[in-house]
Amino acid sequence: MKKHFLYLLIISCFYSCSKTEVTQFVLFDEEFTFTRADALTSSPSKSHYYVTNDMLQLNIPKDWTSPVDFRNGNVHIRIEVLEKPKGNEPTKWTLCYIPNKGQGNMYGCTSTDIFTKTGIYEKEVSMNEFWENESIIWSEGIKQMDLVIKDDSGGQGHAHKREDHEKFFPTKVRITMIQVAKGATYNSKLVDDVLKF
Repeated sequence: MKKHFLYLLIISCFYSCSKTEVTQFVLFDEEFTFTRADALTSSPSKSHYYVTNDMLQLNIPKDWTSPVDFRNGNVHIRIEVLEKPKGNEPTKWTLCYIPNKGQGNMYGCTSTDIFTKTGIYEKEVSMNEFWENESIIWSEGIKQMDLVIKDDSGGQGHAHKREDHEKFFPTKVRITMIQVAKGATYNSKLVDDVLKF
């Protein structure tokens, strides 16, 4: 709770105190331990960790297209793998945007880099290049994020289905997603204070 409170305070101040146009924001910053029991009992879908309500950043824009265009920008994905079972099994987390209003598939997903051991992994992804990004009506905003632990076999490689599930669970990670507006460049200095907690 302390981390979350300070995180909201820092980001809220960034929004309210800055005189310049906001060109990036933290979508969420979650540190959690995930066991096979968690994967088997998560509802409505297995292997899911749900980021909802106050787990999301307080000042997420209701419209991602205007006045600042986040829909056509990038997302900076940072995962800190704090604990992972022995064996260096390739693992990733799929990160799914769940919109207030969708079309077609009704949601879209990007992912972390594949990792085999503890450490920090970062990547930047175009908001126009990930799976089913056009199924989200971005002008209506996002209501939650669904995080799914998988192997490296593709979209259906849910870790809980593996016979050797002990290679994936338990795990402890910290995942942070920072949305960067079209034409802007990710600036880590704006979120360094968040990442200290």
